[in-house]
Amino acid sequence: MRIHPLVVDGLITAAQTTVAVLLGRESAAQGWPAPDAFAWTLVALANLPTVLRNRAPVLVCVGVLAVSAVYVTLGYWPVVNSLGPMLAFYTVAALRPTRTTAVCAALLAGVWIYAGLVTEGSSMASVVAQSLAYALVLWWFGHSARRTAELTRQLKAEQAERARREVAEERVRIARELHDVVAHHMAVINVQAGLARFVFTSDARTAREALDTIAGSSGEALAELRRMLGLLRADGVQGAADGAPAPGLDQLADMVDRVRAGGVPVDLRITGEPRPLPPGVQLCLYRVVQEALTNVLKHAPGAQAHVELAYRAGEMTVSVKDNGKGVNPARKQDRGGHGLIGMRERAKLYGGSIVVGPRSEGGFGVHLTLPTSAPSARRGDTVAE
Repeated sequence: MRIHPLVVDGLITAAQTTVAVLLGRESAAQGWPAPDAFAWTLVALANLPTVLRNRAPVLVCVGVLAVSAVYVTLGYWPVVNSLGPMLAFYTVAALRPTRTTAVCAALLAGVWIYAGLVTEGSSMASVVAQSLAYALVLWWFGHSARRTAELTRQLKAEQAERARREVAEERVRIARELHDVVAHHMAVINVQAGLARFVFTSDARTAREALDTIAGSSGEALAELRRMLGLLRADGVQGAADGAPAPGLDQLADMVDRVRAGGVPVDLRITGEPRPLPPGVQLCLYRVVQEALTNVLKHAPGAQAHVELAYRAGEMTVSVKDNGKGVNPARKQDRGGHGLIGMRERAKLYGGSIVVGPRSEGGFGVHLTLPTSAPSARRGDTVAE
């Protein structure tokens, strides 16, 4: 539970004033005049204003020092009002620049030296040494507190800036995720719409199947679009309310079937012993395969694609290759687009490596390797052009 700063200052001032009152009552026992009503008023004026020291540190410091000087001039025990000026000067050192602090330090030492001068039997060497020593020590503590406060503010500002950068980076990743989703489903819809239009009058069954595929792909695209945009909402409430799980390897076969329905023969092969994987790893594998097959749909119509998913000790690999038939020349210029950037960023995010580029035997290939165990060493991503 946080306490309001003014309450803290009030408690400190109350404790300090109580000590001053106790010292005032001991004045007669120490050989000094007992405070009268006016002296007690000066005691109050030399201590109570420190409750406002954080709001007006210089004014409070100068005020309590002036009252203390008057108290000493009237012949009362100087020690009674020593705590108020010390606390006020410490606050100046903690909140104000060096030049202002130096002036207040001189005033504090001057009042204490003046008290030694008007007190009979004082050892001025000791008084001067103590006055300077106390002023310097309080100055050092105040400077340390000010430096600590500055570092704390700087740290908070850096943390806030880091949080803003992380939010921006996360939104960029979400935007790339959205691009992958929309690009894949729109490519399937585009191919199926062309097929349905071509066979609409000659083959009603094929046209109906194409329209069913369009309906399914558009529905999935809208569902994922709602989920992604929900994450981008300022309050995040609706995105969280949908609760739709991220795609995983259990949906890989369905995605391959949609691509087949779009006119691209795809061969899916899974090797190794299947095992549970972190959702993020599954999403990364799924999205890379999705983007690679989408590129085949867009840039290599008529090509055959082969997808191989391999479960290995401590890692997962996935390869997507096509035989290059019907390659669109524009494909060579698409390698620097959002699709390749998204695949590279996913590989980096999960400590994997990715190789993307033309194959020597013809066609295009994508090969992704992801570690699945914590001790696995992080690999740098590689992009073969």
